[in-house]
Amino acid sequence: MAPAAAAVQVTAAPARFGHGLPERGRVITVLGGTGFLGHRVVRHLLNRGFRVRAASRHPERVPSLFGPDVVGVDAIGADVNDEVSVAMALAGAYGAVNAVSLYVERGGHETFRAVHVEAAARTARLAREAGVERLVHVSGIGADPASRSDYIRSRGEGEIAAREAFPSATLVRPSVMFGPDDHFLTTLVRLLRTLPVYPLFGWGRTCLQPVHVDDVAEAIARIVGCAADAGHPCYELGGPRLYSYAELVRSIAGCIGTRATLLPLPFALWEALAFLSEFMPGASLTRNQVALMRRDNVASQDLPGLRDLHVEWTALEEVVLAMAGGGRAPRR
Repeated sequence: MAPAAAAVQVTAAPARFGHGLPERGRVITVLGGTGFLGHRVVRHLLNRGFRVRAASRHPERVPSLFGPDVVGVDAIGADVNDEVSVAMALAGAYGAVNAVSLYVERGGHETFRAVHVEAAARTARLAREAGVERLVHVSGIGADPASRSDYIRSRGEGEIAAREAFPSATLVRPSVMFGPDDHFLTTLVRLLRTLPVYPLFGWGRTCLQPVHVDDVAEAIARIVGCAADAGHPCYELGGPRLYSYAELVRSIAGCIGTRATLLPLPFALWEALAFLSEFMPGASLTRNQVALMRRDNVASQDLPGLRDLHVEWTALEEVVLAMAGGGRAPRR
């Protein structure tokens, strides 16, 4: 058996931010450009004067996401598992953002290894061959090539693969992201409104640092826009507050005006439930999701984050209160 790959090692370095570049007219390709994070990255890049290619398996979604008359964005059909379409999407681009991710495996090309490792290596190599100057690879806090979790391990191996193919690539590791159309907050709110008792992962002590998806998108846009010799090799992006899982559930319950009766359940039970759930089509719970809830998901104090990029934090409670009131959450 081959030895486990070493995790990507990064150290902080001085940074200079601000526009720094003649951005207007430069082309940035965003792979996953119609996804939860990706379409927001497109919007924030447009706001900074870039011309953007929203590369996706679903380019037909671009008009509904940005409006039929939006200026500066091109819809490009591309699949990260297809070399030709990715090469075409990257041709002539100044920069690229790989925002493609997978949370539930479906077989075929939709596996963690195919999307997070093989496609990451392919995208980075094709970007280098196309003469792309700036590459941002979106990963996640806790990425670890030695993890027993397929998901976490694939994230760590993907970072290594991207860096091997494009050594100057910038890694961006967000904590769990939330937003008005997410699966994280909306699921918690729905369950809190429905269940008389809310089941916790273990004792609810896992520490989380949720970050608004638009804050992550703005951070990525600033990284792409900073001078070529500035910035850091890796950023970890967390929100303004640390919560234990139990504290997070109580905070959300308070915002929506419901009382949370919490029931701790051992992780062994969750793993058994996830094992059974995986036999069902469209599994609502997987063992990889349980594995994620075993580990704290908090930005490192040793790596730069939103504050270093001068991005103003959005509080989770603002978004939950907007959802509870039927209004729109603040848009960045």
